[in-house]
Amino acid sequence: MMAYNQLRNEAFSQLVLASSSPRRKELVASLDLSLPVYILSTDTDETIEAGWSPAQAVETLSLRKAKAAIPMLQQKQQVPTSLIIGADTIVVLDGEVLGKPADEEEAMSMLRRLQGRTHEVFTGVALVVSSTSEAVVAHRMTKVTMKSLTEDQIKRYVATGEPLDKAGSYGIQGLGATMVDHIDGCYFNVVGLPLSLLSDMLASFDIAVI
Repeated sequence: MMAYNQLRNEAFSQLVLASSSPRRKELVASLDLSLPVYILSTDTDETIEAGWSPAQAVETLSLRKAKAAIPMLQQKQQVPTSLIIGADTIVVLDGEVLGKPADEEEAMSMLRRLQGRTHEVFTGVALVVSSTSEAVVAHRMTKVTMKSLTEDQIKRYVATGEPLDKAGSYGIQGLGATMVDHIDGCYFNVVGLPLSLLSDMLASFDIAVI
């Protein structure tokens, strides 16, 4: 990461968040950075190859998302040098990746498996320089222990619609927080963007958060 310290804050005209997630948008906005933040949703292949570790999966996918923004910025004539942020989050239980549920039945199935147990949440973060494609990539892992849940609780939660667009079928920043007993690690990592890690990575480009 330190190899990029020669890249000064003044070299970047903007940050680009390569994500459609409103949660990530809110988290980046909460840093109150001096650079403007441009939101750009990138449509990328999120296939996880067999044999990838969870860390490798989120780092690869976050980098893929960030790099996909480069041609899109060129098409939109966003020519000044941007620093692109890509992120990807997965939930892992017993070594198996639990992605976003296809429907309510799959969401209930996931929550039945997670309830009363501890699982891991991995988020990869990639920062890519738009003009050179130079990148730094890292990840964080947080352990989440869920309460024991009744079938009625699971059904009522799924009926709210909250789990349907979230890895592992729950959102810790919403009603899903009521199902979490405790976490070990970064809360914002579970939300989808570990701010402590991101601030360290931004510092490697001489972009100071505090």
